[in-house]
Formats: sequence, C-alpha cells, structure tokens
Amino acid sequence: MEAKTLAVRRKTTLKAIIEAALRREIRPSTEQENPDPSRFEVGPFGILRIRKTSGSPSTTVTQVRAVQEALENEELERVTHPQRQ
Repeated sequence: MEAKTLAVRRKTTLKAIIEAALRREIRPSTEQENPDPSRFEVGPFGILRIRKTSGSPSTTVTQVRAVQEALENEELERVTHPQRQ
C-alpha cells in the first residue's frame, strides 16, 4: 500500500517504480573491484576479464574443447562418486 502511495506522490506508476529499482539492482557496479589491474580489466559490461597482452597466443578451439572435456569428466566423477567430496 505504501508503494502505491509513493507512486501517486511521484506521479508515476507502481510498475515504473519497481522497474527502475530492478534496473538499478542489476546494473553493473561502476567501480568494479579489480584485484590485479596488470592481469585483469573491466569489460564493456562491467565484468572483470583477463587482460590480453600483445604477443600472447590466442585460445584455440582444441584448448576450449579440452577444458570442456575436463569439466565434464570432473562433473561425471562428482555425480557418480558423491562420497569422495
């Protein structure tokens, strides 16, 4: 009830107030904590990512598949042997 009263006072709708609050909550922080600026950078969406250095080799499809396979094997091991955790 208080939210509806606030909406009336602001000459807007309750839906608009809720929408604005949700947008504010999911918006990336403008001051992202960067633990090591020499290794990480803040991307265009406000998310930390590994900084690429000039001359560093690009990630290949084979490397990506190897990582995916290792993660899948780890997950399979965790599911089939839950007591080992």
